[in-house]
Amino acid sequence: MRSRRITLYDGPVESVLMRDMGILETTTRLYGQVWTSGPQVVIRYYEAYPPDGDKVPICAVARLSDDQLRKRPESKPGTAILDGSMAAVAIVDAFR
Repeated sequence: MRSRRITLYDGPVESVLMRDMGILETTTRLYGQVWTSGPQVVIRYYEAYPPDGDKVPICAVARLSDDQLRKRPESKPGTAILDGSMAAVAIVDAFR
């Protein structure tokens, strides 16, 4: 599957796992928050909903190489245009 350009807005976000991640299987839905201020996007996930299970509280972030989700220069305030619609998700101990 090819990744394509996407526009994100400040606020809630819903994502889907494309591969298993530990005990969370493919198609698990992740819920969190997007922030677009600054040169890169910050996405933090707080909850996971496995396809056949109960809600799982998580502490995870979306990342690309060098831990960045760089915005394109034409992004307007409150939005972020990214070159791809896919990113890695990493479980973390805490948000910084």
